[in-house]
Amino acid sequence: MYAIVEIAGQQFKVERGNKVYVHRLEANEGSKIEFDRVLLLDNGGKISVGNPTVDGAKVAATVIGHVKGDKVIVFKKKRRKGYQKWNNHRQSFTQILIQGVLAKGDTLKEELHAEKKVRTQGYKNRMATAAPVVEAAPVAEVAPAKKKAAPKKAAAKKVAKKKED
Repeated sequence: MYAIVEIAGQQFKVERGNKVYVHRLEANEGSKIEFDRVLLLDNGGKISVGNPTVDGAKVAATVIGHVKGDKVIVFKKKRRKGYQKWNNHRQSFTQILIQGVLAKGDTLKEELHAEKKVRTQGYKNRMATAAPVVEAAPVAEVAPAKKKAAPKKAAAKKVAKKKED
């Protein structure tokens, strides 16, 4: 099941489990939001086209976080006129996770949340059953060996002695 939904003035094709970057929304991280401007709905081959929207259809999502996009450089120049203008821009985005596409009368299944709970419980169980850390026996310290003089320096000293004699 997928839908074409209008979010913050743009149209997106979404399915359950998709992560989508949309223009900055006024919602806190972790909050659940619903979008009711569903323009098209495909329910297992049965397509419903709205006029302008599909009645009763919604898209449920969770806000993952707020991020900034890549820097866009705006450079304008008119040659031989001495005109140059330099500007930068970074767009603010909100990353959302689509929890489900709901037709009229449907309710949201909490399957995605159940998967996360199972994964975290498995991780905690693995950490609890892990073998205890065994400390290694102390290693006896060994005195460092004396460094021998490099042969070049020794040869240079012999040459210096010969010159003195």
